[in-house]
Amino acid sequence: MKLISYNLNGIRAAVKKGLVEWLAENDFDFVGIQETKAWETDIPKELFEELGYKTYWYSAQKKGYSGVGILSKIEPDKVEVGCGFELYDYEGRVIRADYGDLTVLCIYFPSGSSGDARQAVKIQFLADIQSWINELRKIRPNLIVMGDYNVANNEIDVYNPDKAHKMSGFLPEDREWINGWFNDGFVDAFRLMNPEKQEFSWWSYRRSNRDFNRGWRIDYHSVSESLKDKIKACHQLTEVKHSDHCPVYLEIE
Repeated sequence: MKLISYNLNGIRAAVKKGLVEWLAENDFDFVGIQETKAWETDIPKELFEELGYKTYWYSAQKKGYSGVGILSKIEPDKVEVGCGFELYDYEGRVIRADYGDLTVLCIYFPSGSSGDARQAVKIQFLADIQSWINELRKIRPNLIVMGDYNVANNEIDVYNPDKAHKMSGFLPEDREWINGWFNDGFVDAFRLMNPEKQEFSWWSYRRSNRDFNRGWRIDYHSVSESLKDKIKACHQLTEVKHSDHCPVYLEIE
């Protein structure tokens, strides 16, 4: 199974930059999308359906904000949206697909970069979503949790660690959470397969940061310990440019 996690920072803008043509040239089974920034009625679903994908969407109630989606060439047994927390569901952050005994979650984690109030929401989300997932895996233990986590794990995952230590996404409370996450039954698929490699998945649009590879790795495929031996590959597709993020590829048996 070949899976992609991709924060598009606006699906309509990404389509204009060649997203559909790129998908047509590849053979991904599952594409988890974050930050659609569109209501479902405004998403050109037929373009993806023509490529053989079943499509599923969960938009924020606020126009032009957040939103997640799934493109799947394998029809899921079940699709669910939301996580039961009113604020997070209002923002359209979680969508789930089940395939046999495998569950794939596509999640857009909040950013705290706009200020202290939003950072507090983010930290609460991290705690709440982990509790919710821990309950889910009691009945669905084989999980892949993909998405934009808006957290970098280690110094190798940011371009300038000294500066990043003062920024949301690499603050002590961010890193404490993600270290706990990866010590609680999940593995970081990329780091498992590439213990010492530095690759980034997001670059600020400022100062031509992508041209100089001044980025952060904040997009992940978290895989249940029960599935880690089935991971065949995981890496960033850094040459693909439809967004300020790049797609993250996972291949699993």
